[in-house]
Amino acid sequence: MLEFTTAQIALGQVAVDKTAALGLLGARLVEDGLVAEGYLAGLQAREAQGSTYLGQGIAIPHGTPQTRDQVFATGVRLMQFPAGVDWGDGQMVYLAIAIAARSDEHLRLLQQLTRALGEADLADALRGAQSADALLQLLQGASPEVLLDERSIGLGVSADDFDDLLWQGARLLRRAECVDASFSARLQQKEPLLLGEGLWLLSCDQSVRAPGLAFVTPQQPLRHLGQPLNGLFCLASHGDAQHALLDRLCTLLIEGRGQELLRATAVNGVLALLGGAVPDDWPSARIALANPHGLHARPAKILAQLAKEFDGEVRVRVADSAGTPVSVKSLSKLLSLGARRGQVLEFSVEPAIAEALPLLLKAVEDGLGEEVEALTPLAPLPQELDEADIVPVMPVAGAIIQGVAAASGIANGPAHVQLQQAFDYPLRGESPAVERQHLRAALERVRADIDELIQRSDVTAIREIFITHQEMLADPGLAEEVEVRLRQGESAPAAWLAVIDSAARQQESLQDTLLAERAADLRDVGRRVLMQLCGISETPEPQQPYVLVMAEVGPSDVARLDPARVAGILTARGGATAHSAIVARALGIPAVVGAGDGVLLIASGTPLLLDGQRGRVTVDPAIDVLAHALAEREQRVQRQQAADARRLEPAITRDGHAVEVFANIGESAGIDRIVEQGAEGVGLLRTELIFMAHPQLPDEATQEAEYRRVLDGLAGRPLVVRTLDVGGDKPLPYWPIAKEENPFLGVRGIRLTLQRPKVMESQLRALLRAAGDRPLRIMFPMVGQIEEWREARRMVDRLLEEIPVADLQVGIMIEVPSAALLAPVLAAEVDFFSVGTNDLTQYTLAIDRGHPSLSAQADGLHPAVLSLIDMTVRAAHAHGKWVGVCGELAADAQAVPLLVGLDVDELSVAARSIAEVKAQVRALSIEQARGLARQALALGSAAEVRALVEMH
Repeated sequence: MLEFTTAQIALGQVAVDKTAALGLLGARLVEDGLVAEGYLAGLQAREAQGSTYLGQGIAIPHGTPQTRDQVFATGVRLMQFPAGVDWGDGQMVYLAIAIAARSDEHLRLLQQLTRALGEADLADALRGAQSADALLQLLQGASPEVLLDERSIGLGVSADDFDDLLWQGARLLRRAECVDASFSARLQQKEPLLLGEGLWLLSCDQSVRAPGLAFVTPQQPLRHLGQPLNGLFCLASHGDAQHALLDRLCTLLIEGRGQELLRATAVNGVLALLGGAVPDDWPSARIALANPHGLHARPAKILAQLAKEFDGEVRVRVADSAGTPVSVKSLSKLLSLGARRGQVLEFSVEPAIAEALPLLLKAVEDGLGEEVEALTPLAPLPQELDEADIVPVMPVAGAIIQGVAAASGIANGPAHVQLQQAFDYPLRGESPAVERQHLRAALERVRADIDELIQRSDVTAIREIFITHQEMLADPGLAEEVEVRLRQGESAPAAWLAVIDSAARQQESLQDTLLAERAADLRDVGRRVLMQLCGISETPEPQQPYVLVMAEVGPSDVARLDPARVAGILTARGGATAHSAIVARALGIPAVVGAGDGVLLIASGTPLLLDGQRGRVTVDPAIDVLAHALAEREQRVQRQQAADARRLEPAITRDGHAVEVFANIGESAGIDRIVEQGAEGVGLLRTELIFMAHPQLPDEATQEAEYRRVLDGLAGRPLVVRTLDVGGDKPLPYWPIAKEENPFLGVRGIRLTLQRPKVMESQLRALLRAAGDRPLRIMFPMVGQIEEWREARRMVDRLLEEIPVADLQVGIMIEVPSAALLAPVLAAEVDFFSVGTNDLTQYTLAIDRGHPSLSAQADGLHPAVLSLIDMTVRAAHAHGKWVGVCGELAADAQAVPLLVGLDVDELSVAARSIAEVKAQVRALSIEQARGLARQALALGSAAEVRALVEMH
């Protein structure tokens, strides 16, 4: 794995231009025996394909795939150019990192650099760095987390003296890849610090790759400098990273609990005492606190005294809080919880003292020495209760279950319930070689299986997902981590699952919708490999058409399904934006997701009626209910066929009111097919998807070619383009953005592009050059303040002096409530509005549309959202401007009559929905639609609005 070290760094280099800089870097790689002389040509060819400028004064030149055979050994070399080197487009480079690699190993360096690139003024700091150590610290960015896990703990090791014990601790850090081989020698040169109770600490910040703390105890008592040597901490120091961990250690010693560390007979006990996460295999249980004044001093003292009776670690936390578990034996830690009446306490204990758990629960139940009253439903308990404590109820015959609509259509058939299979495997392996072979065989079988799925699928969305799965299987980082565990004696299933789970948790912790979806894919791939390792085969599916019921369907589960036999999909969890929902829509399988764990209690064979458009499932429906639904399904099929036949005709209401129906697209490919499906233009070109399709920032010429292809295919029809809409919630891999606490309220959309004016100007130039005399409409996303609009408009006007366009309109998207409220002011300046109902809904209702339990409530037909659309339309029409709707609401069958009734001029939808939306418009009367819209605006909820539309 590529890592940065000071030995790779050359300071104070000088180069007149990029070509000269590449020559210096290439010569250094050759001189150090990493590459052949021909690799320089690869560096130059790679720059010709696209700049390797990363940002913040950093470039990462590397070879092309064709020159990988010139690489002798993987490595990096860094050169500082204090005077700067122009890397093109005025981008000055102060640090160039030349990479020699046979595969995509350099992508891991991008991950390492992400934190650093988010730091302010990094370029100036790199330029002025006076030492290799200082420069290396800048690249490492924010302090990484200190390694403290089972790899860094050694209890009862064989050691004859202090130096021997020191070597054992350094060896653990070396095996965990925290330090280089020379670390132990450097550590021996440091002065040890006696902490008390025979515990010693040694710290060194040299030869450190990543911060880590090792703790070792000798098999037999030792002495050092006349003092007892019962345990030694070896710290690989790294900036300020270890401060929090050392604070926890000091607190432990101040409380006189050092002996607990020395008495620990299991690694887990040490980790728990030092603040590590309690392992999953510790017994745990929850109980609600009924004490009237919460866990104050007197009951906390009784609880701590009870815990001290057990020779092992006992920890507690307030369930669903952000806090980490604390030791129950520490009175001060218990009081720091601030636990209140009605809150749920989660206890966990070492496996060796599992008998303590019921005694602790009984003590809390009895009140811990206080008189307590039973909690009533009015107490705060339900608010604090974890979802795991809610007992699901099996739906009865005739029950209607409301979930999240994921893929439209009506389906019926017997339930085929597939529960998650349990995996049984040994934790320890036969030998690393044997386990390694088992894993390789399993990976090969899964790769072959995925290859077959890719080959037989004619749906692009499915193929792309499985190509991603193949890349995950080939990730060298995962392979390295699994190999470390195999060498430590773990079995292949245990090592594989631990690494997959850790990687998925890291992605999920970033609180990013896209990365959370990728984490679901990673778990899906991991489960497939684990099934192979454990010899578990798929549950055979019924021969007759059925409704698949699962906790959460992975994309590979869906893609393996036969649409001829799978009538519908029902899941307990998940959202409408997950890969599984995307694949279900691509295959045309009706799906309802996020319906709750109760659906898993449905008996296989129970008749189900599923409506994927309404997100509704009926259990064992009555004969008349089923007959009505099947008749409705037949009517929908007939309506769709009739709509398809008239897809090229305009959408005009019965009384002569015309509404334009455009298409939403994300790429230039297939534009001819979009037109053939009836699109009167493109109402939303998501340009960020074009940026995401390239490995680095596409240059102006590349962008122009993409936009020109769309305009050519439209043959004179209008093109509405959304400028680059990325940010904390939608990052570009080559454009790192600092992590934000709430990316949806952070730097995204126009806020980000105005901070990077060169990127924005490049995109606008490409658009204007591609337009010629064709109708082009440019709109800016996430505008919330009038100053943002004016700054963007000024940029367009300045470029128009250089690149005139015959038919250009410039507008904004209405996605932020402030923009809708400012519509009367903005309408005087913009050429048009386009309402992005997805974001407008989540911002108006304060509900993340990807939230697993609240997403169903993020309904764009809420009267508050409709009122903002109404306000926008009236303001625009007062100034003679037009308004479009390009969010998902535009294709919602119940929303179309209301949007037409609000006098929206254009509806932009997915191409597959164009014919149906046009047909809906033709069936309307504009006056009746306006009356319906006025009634909807006077209602109080989205449910009432949908009921109103249903009646009409």
